[in-house]
Amino acid sequence: MAYENLSESLLDYYPCRYGKSKLLFRGPKRKLDQPYVAYLGGTKTYGKFIEKPYSDIVEELSGTMSVNLGCVNAGIDVYAHDQAILDICHNAELTVVQVLGAQNMSNRFYSVHPRRNDRFVRASTLLQTIYREVDFTEYNFTRHLLTGLKTLSPDRFEIVRRELKEAWVARMKNLLSQIEGKKLLVWLSELTPEDEDENLEGHGDAPLFVDREMINALEVYYDGYLEIVPPADMMSGDIDGMVISPMEEPAANELMSVIGHQEVAQVVSDAVTDLLQQKGPRNRRAL
Repeated sequence: MAYENLSESLLDYYPCRYGKSKLLFRGPKRKLDQPYVAYLGGTKTYGKFIEKPYSDIVEELSGTMSVNLGCVNAGIDVYAHDQAILDICHNAELTVVQVLGAQNMSNRFYSVHPRRNDRFVRASTLLQTIYREVDFTEYNFTRHLLTGLKTLSPDRFEIVRRELKEAWVARMKNLLSQIEGKKLLVWLSELTPEDEDENLEGHGDAPLFVDREMINALEVYYDGYLEIVPPADMMSGDIDGMVISPMEEPAANELMSVIGHQEVAQVVSDAVTDLLQQKGPRNRRAL
């Protein structure tokens, strides 16, 4: 997974920090002395290999500055425990929160790295008891771990899946309740919350294990919900216009295309404008 090393990319992301946060975000760093919209999310929000991610295009369309706080392979934990980022969201006109999967967060069964949430750190005693035959030192990433557990025992894996779902809802409620001001929750995937295709071996930040019931459980915590379900060819397989080296091409093929970012920006811009103009929540399916 060498593609995570941003410093080796041909594209300059102008990495920057805000306040006392230890996280590196995509720059150039924005001055927070004018009205802005904050964007929380994973690889799609960060805009890996994309010269102009959707948040930048929304800024042009809406006329309100965007502060891109996306992190590659982020989970909920990376934001829920970072007070500097929560403060930025508190002062924003609106915070756009990409729906992230349930795999990249600490739970009763395993813990993840506090900043690189896709990194598996350790298994709990409970998980070691359920999967006594597993050598957990063989795993470094959450997807690899979960793929191995599911393959070994689909029946026992149901216990893990249930825990991830319950922990996700609790963690999202906690995160959204800490963000004061308006919040727009954005589902961004070629799959809908009704689909059960768990591509554990894939890349990117598909909202794994998240279903409609889980989304509905958050309804009182956000001001608008936008469900963006682009065609599959926008979400992967199209590297035209990306800034990549030959070695980065396999990773780029797994990510949302330049056209995808442009189309998503149009939809997000409409919802952002409506919420900024106090037209009320905008809950709808798009693309």
